Amino acid sequence: MSIKTKKDCRIRRHLRVRNKIQGTAERPRMAVFRSNKHLQVQFIDDDARVTLVGASTEGKGAEAAKALGAKAAELAKGKGIESVVFDRGGFAFGTNLKSLADSAREAGLKF
Repeated sequence: MSIKTKKDCRIRRHLRVRNKIQGTAERPRMAVFRSNKHLQVQFIDDDARVTLVGASTEGKGAEAAKALGAKAAELAKGKGIESVVFDRGGFAFGTNLKSLADSAREAGLKF
């Protein structure tokens, strides 16, 4: 019997989410990664297996997440992306991810 760490549990949650969603060229996957110090967002076309655009923060917290959501939406609009599939990456949809998603929606991305 192996010991499950927090990371193992998050990876299992992420795999469950990834079995249900997939990004395409018309509607890429907006993948979010949260570390201890930063937040990162990538827009991924899973059919072509290519990252279209990415952005990250210089800090962590609700304000940094809000700024990242607006910045990511602006970069996505520059690449012609209007609609996305949100991939929370196995992380809880709490304060930071919620403020990131809300900020991206306010900037014009459709989920």
